[in-house]
Amino acid sequence: MKYEIKGGTFPVVICYLEDGEKVVTEKGSMVWQSPNVQMSTSGGGVGKMFAKAISGESMFQNIYTAQGGAGMVAFGSSFPGKIIPLAITPDKEMVVQKRAFLASEAGVDLNIHFNQKLGVGFFGGEGFIMQRLSGQGMAFIEIDGDLIEYDLAAGQQIFVDTGNVAGFEASVSIDIRQVPGLKNKVLGGEGFFHTVLTGPGKIWLQTMPISGVAQAIKAFIPTKS
Repeated sequence: MKYEIKGGTFPVVICYLEDGEKVVTEKGSMVWQSPNVQMSTSGGGVGKMFAKAISGESMFQNIYTAQGGAGMVAFGSSFPGKIIPLAITPDKEMVVQKRAFLASEAGVDLNIHFNQKLGVGFFGGEGFIMQRLSGQGMAFIEIDGDLIEYDLAAGQQIFVDTGNVAGFEASVSIDIRQVPGLKNKVLGGEGFFHTVLTGPGKIWLQTMPISGVAQAIKAFIPTKS
């Protein structure tokens, strides 16, 4: 499948489909298309629908198919940031934040990913439940704000605020670490825990998660008396 990503603050990915070629997306992501691209809606079974709901996605996905010739369909981001293309292969699976998935070729599988370490489950916040992309094909994910990439060597670590973890290769492990010192925990404003990512593998960090934006503007919203 050929594609191009255009736009600045609110980008779109334009997918160019051959006759019969399919692309899968989340509900409400399509922004324009050629007339010969047909849409069908599928849940993929009860198990997958339940997993999607837990991971923050819609339980249903839309499948767009070019019919009677080549076609075009574009999908837009829902928040200021970036759209990142990922080449998914059987030996290169990706783990991404909840609600990051935008669209993919039909050969890509989207499943729930639980972090197996107990500490991450209790204290990892948004990092506990993520999405795993496997199979074969191109996938497109949304990044909040700007994107920073690191390629971690085996055993190399980086500490990250949980909301800034956009995704990582499946070879990267994730854990949590307490912020040292009681004063730092109570007065530092950075919470009690940081996410620890350990290589080997590539990681993607986002500069302004939507949860951070919501928290920032919360103080300016008048409360009802």
